[in-house]
Parts: sequence; C-alpha cells; structure tokens
Amino acid sequence: MKIIEIEGNRNLTGQVRISGAKNATVALIPAAILTDEEATICNVPEITDTTALCDILELLKVKVNRSTESVVINPQTMENVEIGEEYSKKLRASYYFMGALLGKYKKAVMYFPGGCSIGARPIDLHLKGFEALGATVTNEDNKYIVEAEELKGANIYLDIASVGATINIMLAAVKAKGKTVIDNAAKEPEIVNVATFLNNMGAKISGAGTSTITIQGVEKLHKCFHEVIPDRIEAGTYIIIGALCGTDFKVDNVIPEHIDSLLSKLKEMGVNLEIGTDYVNVINRNEKLKATNIKTAVYPGFATDLQQPFTVLLTQATGKSKVTETIWENRFMHIPYLRELGANIEIKNQTATIMGPTKLKGAEVVATDLRAGAAMVAAALLAEGKTTITNAEHILRGYEQLVEKLTAVGAKIAIKEI
Repeated sequence: MKIIEIEGNRNLTGQVRISGAKNATVALIPAAILTDEEATICNVPEITDTTALCDILELLKVKVNRSTESVVINPQTMENVEIGEEYSKKLRASYYFMGALLGKYKKAVMYFPGGCSIGARPIDLHLKGFEALGATVTNEDNKYIVEAEELKGANIYLDIASVGATINIMLAAVKAKGKTVIDNAAKEPEIVNVATFLNNMGAKISGAGTSTITIQGVEKLHKCFHEVIPDRIEAGTYIIIGALCGTDFKVDNVIPEHIDSLLSKLKEMGVNLEIGTDYVNVINRNEKLKATNIKTAVYPGFATDLQQPFTVLLTQATGKSKVTETIWENRFMHIPYLRELGANIEIKNQTATIMGPTKLKGAEVVATDLRAGAAMVAAALLAEGKTTITNAEHILRGYEQLVEKLTAVGAKIAIKEI
C-alpha cells in the first residue's frame, strides 16, 4: 500500500502545468481500436488508469508504443478475446471496451468494471443503448456477453445524461448501418474530445457538446493524430489548493470555460484570481473568505468531481456553507476524515453543512476514492503539522506527477510504500 506524507501550513508559490484529461484519456484509448490502421494520442497523462487500459490493449494483442505524453495504438494484429475480471476491475472506464469491441467485431465479452466506490454505478443505460442498436446482452456470473449479427442505427433516449453511456453508445454506433441519434446526451468537454478523435479517424458525428448527438455510420476508420484536452478536474483541484495556501500560484494549460462554475464560486467567496486565455493565477489567499452554497450537477453545472476538494476550501470560509450532492450517494466519504483534521461539518441526507473558519491540524486519514484523496491532499497542505494519507493508490489513478508538481511550488510531500 502507498501512503502520502505531507508537512502542511506552507505557502505555495510558482506554476503548475495541467496534464491531459483523465476522463477523456480513459475513453480515447479504447476508442482507438476502432481504427483499421494506427492512432496516435498525445498529451496522455502518466497515471495508473492509463497503464491499466494499455494492459487491456496488450491482452487484446494490440500493438502499443508509449513514450513521454503519447501513446501509439495499432490494432492490426488485434484479437477479440474475453477481458477477465483481473483487468476490468482495475478501473470503471474499462467498460468503454464494450462499446468499441461491439462496434468493431459485433461482440464483446468482459466482466463488470471496477473503479471508486462512490455509489451505485450501474451500466444499464449502456446496455439499453447497445440493445437499441440490435445487440443482445447476456449476464453470466458478472460476465457480460454483448453481441449482434448486425448493428443498425437507432434513436436512443438516455434517462440520465450519463457521460459513460453517451460515449459507449457513440463507440458502438460509429460503424453501425444508418443513423443513430442520442437524445439527452451528456455535454461534457471530454465527450467533445472523444467525438473529435473519432471524426479525425473518419467517423461522422455531429452535435457533441449538445443534448442531441447524431452518428452516421461508416464502414472504415483510418489513422489519425489526436491531442487530449487539459484535465479540468485536475485544474480545479490545483486552483482550490492555490486558494487555500497559495501566493502567485499559477495553474497553466487550462481551458477556463471548462471550469466556469468553479471559478464563479471562487470569485463569489472572494478568492483573488487572474484568469487568462489558458491559465488561472491565484494572486494570494484571502483570509476572509465568504461562505457559499453549491449543488453538484451535470456539466456545465458544478462538477461532482470537484465537490470534495471544494469542501476543504469551505472549512476556511466565515459562516455556514452547504454542499448538496446530486450525482453520487457516497460522495461524502471524505467528511469523517476532514473532521479528524479539525473541520466542523454535519451531514444530513445528501447535504453537508460546513461551519467555518476552522483550523486544521495534521492527522492520519484515508483516501477512500480518487477525489476524496484529492480533498485529503488539499486539506493536508493547509493543516498544521504532518498528515499521512493511506490508500494513496486512489489518488495516483487521476493525478499525474502529484508529488513533483506540488514539490515544485513549495510543498513538503512524499510518497512511501508500506
């Protein structure tokens, strides 16, 4: 098990460069097998989720060449084999291979995916979408067999604007016969990035980023070169860290429009920000932050993935703040550990009430999931004394070179194996 140790209460200053988006990368890598030639993806983050997906590619006999910030994927020697539980359980996004394999071979066999335990995360919408395209779905002891004689375009309405279902249906539909329309599609920037990648390979997808996506099926996809967008969640996390303990703390390689909801709340609280075309600079910490309320929502609303780190900032605001979580029912697992550090937080139903400001002091805490782990890092950087974060593997799934980036701006942080 890996742990992260942080000596907190240090002023952070300097520049952090944001890596490629995890939530785009984990869909782009499976999507690459749809080409009949070769795909090069650059600005790929070096995180454990990337490694886990490349392991699945190698299982499928796909040629993978990884170098600094890029992955070259050539599926010409690919074999459509079963993806066992030891591969699928490493990350939830392994389910994108379902849509990609179904689209390419008309058959996918894999076990139920893993990922963070932040609530019920069924894949019913994905499977209903596959069935609408003409596939049959069989579940045998947690193993899914999805197959079709032929995939045909269909009109598909998503009961929930699910990012995963939207992308997975796109992957299955790009080579289906005829036109597929996804209504109530998710609008996240990562979906636009995946659609652009597929279009660069010869797909015909329009409407990505809106609630209606149209896919006109094609027979073949060709080689392409594609760049992963900057990670808006990583960017938001570092901006929050800057607001907690930064001076002239610049977060670079950002698309500010992707985090408008966060930036608006930070301004409302009184955080001193300079926003450029591709950066956000926290000029200095404000000792008198104002309390505020947030409610998570699908994009472009306040991101559930930023709720946990943002809660840390609210512990330093004067007065009563409220955080209402509408996406995942288990997204408050960081709260007991914030209390261990000294926060004053109460939970009722899906709302956390934070009374501030409170002084945080180092303690031993747990990263229960990826973004809860990010919250622990943010809190530890502010807290007096030493904080030890266990289960740090969760954090490393989504934050590239965390130690190196924070050390460069003045943090005292180390990863250890125990």
